Amino acid sequence: MRKLGIIGGTSWSSTALYYEHINRGIAQRLGGLHSARLVIESLDLAPFAEMELSGDWNGVADVTLEAAKRLEGAGAEGLIITSNTGHKVYDAVAPKVGVPMLHIGDAAADRLLADGRKRVALLGTRFTMLEPHVRSRLEGRGIRPVPIEQAWIEEVDRIIFEELAAGRVVRNSQRKLKTLITELAKERVEAVVLGCTELVLAVDVRANVLPVYDTTEIHARACVDWMLADEEQARAAA
Repeated sequence: MRKLGIIGGTSWSSTALYYEHINRGIAQRLGGLHSARLVIESLDLAPFAEMELSGDWNGVADVTLEAAKRLEGAGAEGLIITSNTGHKVYDAVAPKVGVPMLHIGDAAADRLLADGRKRVALLGTRFTMLEPHVRSRLEGRGIRPVPIEQAWIEEVDRIIFEELAAGRVVRNSQRKLKTLITELAKERVEAVVLGCTELVLAVDVRANVLPVYDTTEIHARACVDWMLADEEQARAAA
């Protein structure tokens, strides 16, 4: 089993979901008492988010790269960033480490295409909804994120930074997100992509008028596939 390095803490609640999803996936695939070989670098979100919100993306890239190198030094054979917004610095970090980094947008695109979803709504922070670090990975595969009204962009961004990233799930915000998804259904959207790893805390992926794709679970499942690839290839060859 390959050893995975996790750059987490952004936020800790979504990092905990990754830990659970990956370990459950390994246990289901291998059975018995098996669990995942992981190393985690859990960042302090407060100064990290302050850099993001102030536009200091060079600072975000530096912190992320330092974390990646520490994980590589700890024996990680591959890395992930447990944040859609954090993938804004993926291109600045990935070429500077000696192990692969598994991109959340690629994992999401694979799942959407497998299900035949091409016209989607991408929800997340304002950075993820408006900028190309995740959108381009979808668009490059022929998936078309629809425009989101500016008022909704601001509200979803507020819910993420003020509530979910702090571990708070507010009932009124849950209702607002459900209203947004209902409105998107009227625009012939085929699916909603939760392009923030905390959004699943406030959106029930099984109880909406549209199919909802949780990038936290999707990314974690892709990690399990990658971690077990060598082992399963060896079994197939035998």
